[in-house]
Amino acid sequence: MKLPARLTGLGMIAALFSATATAQTAEGVAPIIPLYSKGTVTSLGVPEIRLKQPTGDTLIFNVSEPALELFRPAPGRANGTAMIVAPGGGFVGLGYEAGGTAVARRLAQEGITAFVLKYRTIRSAPDPMQLPEVHLKEMDMLMTRAKSGVPIEMPPFAGEQHAVEDGARAMRIVRHRAPEWGIDPRRVGVIGFSAGAYLAADLAIGDKASRPDFVALLYGGLRTPVPADASPAFIAAAADDEYQPNDAALLYGAWRQAGAPAELHIYERGGHGFDLQPKGTTSDRWFEELIWWMQSRGLVGSAGMRPE
Repeated sequence: MKLPARLTGLGMIAALFSATATAQTAEGVAPIIPLYSKGTVTSLGVPEIRLKQPTGDTLIFNVSEPALELFRPAPGRANGTAMIVAPGGGFVGLGYEAGGTAVARRLAQEGITAFVLKYRTIRSAPDPMQLPEVHLKEMDMLMTRAKSGVPIEMPPFAGEQHAVEDGARAMRIVRHRAPEWGIDPRRVGVIGFSAGAYLAADLAIGDKASRPDFVALLYGGLRTPVPADASPAFIAAAADDEYQPNDAALLYGAWRQAGAPAELHIYERGGHGFDLQPKGTTSDRWFEELIWWMQSRGLVGSAGMRPE
């Protein structure tokens, strides 16, 4: 649910799977893969808004046209593993750089083909800095829950269902087009941050047809019921997370109780939304620990080499 401090508070035809557009980014022309054909999903009726933050992050609001942005490893370095990156933003907006493209670029450096998921959000006010009433209520519930320490599961968030539909669609597209991108369709994972971690957890315990082969859940929350064959999970958060101080432990407990593989990292400090920005805390090492976990599970090997 990461937002800036001031904001706190395949059933389709095969042709659609091969649809690709391009968009200009700071790195040049990046492939954009629409999740649906034009007009398939209901529009929010307002234009998409992108706001550049002083931190360098880009916030995207009013997403009606979900898509994937592709980040490929350098030639000869791809190892056949893919990961879909789901940014946070409370299902109101998307922290697209810090919890999206920056992570995708790091994954590509490790030989992992990465896709940033621009999933649908709820409609914002004309001034996107004015949070929707429903989200303010959700934030109040989160804060009350955090202060009480009561280990309860948060109800579904407004917009979560559409976001999960987009995540499932993205999984099917990546697996369908795996040969085109040099991906092993049995090694497609999802990494989610905050709201994106809720999305990833939903997929990890959901329909087997779109269930990821593994997930990484960063400062997200519990989703149940967890089946015994849930996606193997790497779970990470900070003990001083002001919104969800206990959720990582809840996630791990639910996975282990179900008999599903999971690894837990709770850092002493790091807060909510540590992303890849150095904080001088042990949370700075989460990405390396994720890669070690993936290596131990045979999901990645040395760059340029496909794991057996």
